[in-house]
Amino acid sequence: MRFLHTMLRVGDLQRSVDFYTRLMGMQLLRTTDRPEQKYSLAFLGYASNPEQAELELTYNYGQDHYDMGSAYGHIAIGVADIYTTCDAIRAGGGNITREAGPVKGGSTLIAFVTDPDGYKIELIQRDD
Repeated sequence: MRFLHTMLRVGDLQRSVDFYTRLMGMQLLRTTDRPEQKYSLAFLGYASNPEQAELELTYNYGQDHYDMGSAYGHIAIGVADIYTTCDAIRAGGGNITREAGPVKGGSTLIAFVTDPDGYKIELIQRDD
């Protein structure tokens, strides 16, 4: 078994693709439009399967927002320099909801970003 993708429902596909490509540095890997089933998909990532898991954005026609619920947590993305990454996201209009700094009770550097639909993304500084 291997991890393939995470799917998020979004209210505006182009807005979300722009956020993940422009501010998060992902590549748009492929898209699918299913007009008869009334949905469109965009797959993004830093590499395609099987090298890395992908992010699947699903837009259901006519649905411009979703309730988050209380079960969803966040997506985590490793970054080389968390402070520079946060500055670039902020400069591009992104929403940093937790500034870069050590995790409570530890030394790992983290920050949180919120995407246009309200999904949380944890940034974790990594050396690898």
